[in-house]
Amino acid sequence: MGSYAVFLRGINVGGINIKMAQLREALKDAGFSDARTLLASGNVVLASRLDASAVKRECEKCLRDEFGYDAWVVVLDAARVSELVAACPYPDDDKSTHTYITLSSDPAMLDELDAAGTALEGAEQTRLGPEALAWLAPAGGTLDSPFSKISAKPRFKASTTTRNLRTLIKVRDAAAELAAAGI
Repeated sequence: MGSYAVFLRGINVGGINIKMAQLREALKDAGFSDARTLLASGNVVLASRLDASAVKRECEKCLRDEFGYDAWVVVLDAARVSELVAACPYPDDDKSTHTYITLSSDPAMLDELDAAGTALEGAEQTRLGPEALAWLAPAGGTLDSPFSKISAKPRFKASTTTRNLRTLIKVRDAAAELAAAGI
């Protein structure tokens, strides 16, 4: 049985509103009996006998069927989330700068984002692996930051999602609790 973190793209923004209790129930009905949601931004931890790519397919199908939108998720093994958090060289709590990690189910798309970010003057980012890129944004100016504007382009919608480092730490901890429970 593997423990996974599932990151939903684009919920509770842009007219796609899903209550976390409804999301949990839908995933439980789809066979993920121990699905746990964190925060209201589409973060789930669960255990499954399926591999990560099958969990991705099943979760996307569940979301499309249950909530009627073109759903995309990024699924990472719980241990990988822990590795990515540990590899991030930026602070998790800074008053002037926020740390974000863009996760991707398509390394080629993340390669493209990485190259675009590298070309930005003054941008600070670090590739954490084939599926993750850490970057900084000024507090209060995340959505206006040049990298955020690039990553929001429609071409990245189906394969990427971004979380702040504090959220990834919470997901890491919840996934570790799930794994420790032996579920």
